[in-house]
Amino acid sequence: MIENNKEEVPFSHYEGLFRALEPAAVTQRLGAVKWDGKEFYVNLLGREFAISHPGYAIRGIDGGSIPPLPTQTFLLRYLLECRDVAWSGQWKTFREMPWGELYIKPYTGRVLTRAAFTFGTRIAAFRAACEKMGAAPLPHGDAGFQFELLPGYFMQILAWEGDDEFPPNAQVIYSDNFADAFAAEDRVVAGDVLISTIKGNM
Repeated sequence: MIENNKEEVPFSHYEGLFRALEPAAVTQRLGAVKWDGKEFYVNLLGREFAISHPGYAIRGIDGGSIPPLPTQTFLLRYLLECRDVAWSGQWKTFREMPWGELYIKPYTGRVLTRAAFTFGTRIAAFRAACEKMGAAPLPHGDAGFQFELLPGYFMQILAWEGDDEFPPNAQVIYSDNFADAFAAEDRVVAGDVLISTIKGNM
């Protein structure tokens, strides 16, 4: 019985597509994904997960908690649709990528505003969580860090503390290969996943 339509309906849809997936097709598209005949191995934000196929199940190799359902859906879409695209070393904002202008309003609410008020109000805790996750510090913002979301795909998140005149602020930027490898909806979810994971470490 589905109780949470917003999360469970999309997950069920992609889980169904995943069952019919040919493992060899995944490893051809995604060189960093390993397949041992029973499970795919995927690294997300420094943690490795094993995803069984064709019957779906996910487990953390480190024995830790499994990610929430929206993150699991994101990983299913990654295995189903993503492909290796080389990073040229450039960075792009969400708005600068295909369909970014169309999705900028939901993106701003779900990612930028949420990051601003989650991290810009707790800079020290944000910094400590990012350091705990092994992120690379950046010389921008009141605190800024670079993460490898998935192998070869990088994100930077910057936070500024609010004061009497200005509210807290945040920016998220993507390695330019996100533009060709991920749909706009998945780039929104990537921001969501990054924020939720950092928040879970605060």
